[in-house]
Amino acid sequence: MKYISTRGHAANEQFCDILLGGLAPDGGLYLPEVYPQVSATELAAWRHLSYPELAFAILSKYCTDILPEELNPLVSSTYASQAFINARAGQWIEDITPLTYLGQEKGVPLSLLSLSNGPTLAFKDMAMQLLGNLFEFILKQRGQTLNILGATSGDTGSAAEYAMRGKHGVKVFMLSPKGKMSAFQTAQMFSLMDDNIFNIAVEGVFDDCQDIVKAVSNDHAFKAAHNIGTVNSINWARVVAQVVYYFKGFFAATKNNDEKVSFAVPSGNFGNVCAGHIARQMGLPIDKLVVATNENNVLDEFFKTGVYRVRTAKDTHHTSSPSMDISKASNFERFIFDLMGRDASKTAALFKQVETQGFFDISGTPEFALIEEKYGFVSGSSTHKQRVQAIREVHREYKQIIDPHTADGVYVAFKYLEKGVPMVVLETAQAAKFEETILEALNVPAPRPDAYVGIEKHPQRSVTMAANVDLIKAFVHERV
Repeated sequence: MKYISTRGHAANEQFCDILLGGLAPDGGLYLPEVYPQVSATELAAWRHLSYPELAFAILSKYCTDILPEELNPLVSSTYASQAFINARAGQWIEDITPLTYLGQEKGVPLSLLSLSNGPTLAFKDMAMQLLGNLFEFILKQRGQTLNILGATSGDTGSAAEYAMRGKHGVKVFMLSPKGKMSAFQTAQMFSLMDDNIFNIAVEGVFDDCQDIVKAVSNDHAFKAAHNIGTVNSINWARVVAQVVYYFKGFFAATKNNDEKVSFAVPSGNFGNVCAGHIARQMGLPIDKLVVATNENNVLDEFFKTGVYRVRTAKDTHHTSSPSMDISKASNFERFIFDLMGRDASKTAALFKQVETQGFFDISGTPEFALIEEKYGFVSGSSTHKQRVQAIREVHREYKQIIDPHTADGVYVAFKYLEKGVPMVVLETAQAAKFEETILEALNVPAPRPDAYVGIEKHPQRSVTMAANVDLIKAFVHERV
């Protein structure tokens, strides 16, 4: 399996080559030359696999430069049930991504796919735990070290740090927007005291953090001299690891492979729903991919109008679903590349327009009609009032407590219910991470695992810096 860039670079890279690098040399994102197809026979055989077995079957199609006898134990140890805990029950769970059937809405089966049973209680753990093990394996094999520079709006940072803490040959420099995460999310990250973890609170919004990471990645000399890598969702390994739970969710929501399923996906950076797009391209019978945004509705605007218009920092809202307070969806380019018929020059030209004029517009093109017709994408957005109401309704009707981001997914999912097609909402995080909003909605706190009781009171360590690329580079340079 060889990989290419969305902007045209193709130098015969394989999975291990692109794993450590992040962006391609031309500033594009990596994708496989072709999406491997899943046959009807394979799909039938996969239906009864455990999560580690299914992950191995799917990843084997993409990680062809890792021997099966090396990949299998990495995957098996990553997705062992002992690594995941059901915070609601306070015990280890066998099915690490259980499907919770809620009930019938307008005659449509509605379910939650629980993806937040990992160590940081967010769906990011599903990919990040694997990434940590892959990094350590490949660095040891090659005798190299890696300095990870990442940006987070909340959950990516803690998932990365918990996956990389104590890993040999790895240091993590994580940028987060100062004062823009929940108290739980902040404490999860800043309370880590491991020598290889550095938290940097940037005076700005998430997009400022993300822009710094991209700028450093595009400084090829600095990147090479300091062995800079990334764990942000632009990292291909993270995206492909997330493909697995779409297959698992499909099998859990259906009785046979002739059925179709729609997935509602809370989305800010487009990585989570991009994995669903890839699963669909591989042949998984997905009907609709419902993109759910909050008040930062850049993606909703695109899918409805064909205009992709990024917002400035001052126009990016600070909301009660903060992990989606993003106006530049960094994985979005992967879908646009496919939408443009995998024409790298067209893709590069569109994103050049974003850089120069702040937007691109494909509303009058033949490709615009393909967004839903060929690729199944639809979208919607919600407000604070609407997500709080969704939290209340799910609790009242189904006795489940969901987090604000999942509530965005539920709210938008209701707009796209179609008789005969089960709707699965991807749970992105456990409600305990957003206590303030849960208390507002329900007047009761959400349960949390014993290990996280009182985490906000733990000692914290971070450094505050201006949103300046040169300052961040100097900070990294002094510590590697």
